[in-house]
Amino acid sequence: MGTTTGKKRETEPAYQALSKQLRHEIAAGLYDNGTRLPNESELSERYEVSRQTVRRAFVDLVAAGIVYRVPGRGTFVNESGGRYLRQQGSIQDLMNLSSDTTMEVVSALQRRVDVEAASRLRLESDVVYTVIFRRFHEGVPFVLTTVHLPEDTARLVLQAPEVTAGAVSTYTMIGLLEPHLESPISEAAQSITVDAASGLDATHLGCPQGHPILRIDRLYSDESGVARELSVSHFLPEH
Repeated sequence: MGTTTGKKRETEPAYQALSKQLRHEIAAGLYDNGTRLPNESELSERYEVSRQTVRRAFVDLVAAGIVYRVPGRGTFVNESGGRYLRQQGSIQDLMNLSSDTTMEVVSALQRRVDVEAASRLRLESDVVYTVIFRRFHEGVPFVLTTVHLPEDTARLVLQAPEVTAGAVSTYTMIGLLEPHLESPISEAAQSITVDAASGLDATHLGCPQGHPILRIDRLYSDESGVARELSVSHFLPEH
């Protein structure tokens, strides 16, 4: 019994195991729609894990649209038919969305620590590589995108001129990565929410800060199920 548990911990981070456990409990009806989950301290004690592990499990559940967090109040199960829309799309369909646009890099691909992005990419460490770019259609900027990559994936394009600051091209990040991957990208999980424009959005999209924007998150996976890219895009709805 002890040996089996040890092997499982070697292959699966503790926060992922806790996230799966909470998913099963929610699916089994232990928590009704809109119910507040136990807090970090309670779950830490119940499952004998650190509060950091609980925190990362919550990030994973929020990213999947299963729960949402309210500062000062707690973490709640998403209500059916709520504000979070999740759907699956083929990689070809999503790549074609950018076939007539131009990409301009505003922040070059670089190494950083990002707990949330690393959790959503199902990484064991908190290190990711991030690039920020905006897209133009007929000369008008309409979307600002932040892309996070696992380190082993990022190294495939780290020296590419298309990911340096100020670079302009017609590529997509997936288009740059695909030729270098042993297992091709085959699926993208997509979520759509409404958000408010940040200062960065305002600067690069030419809109007021706080302006309503459409946020689209996409997690791209290869044929073996490995997450290869997390993109978070802020679209101007008027465009």
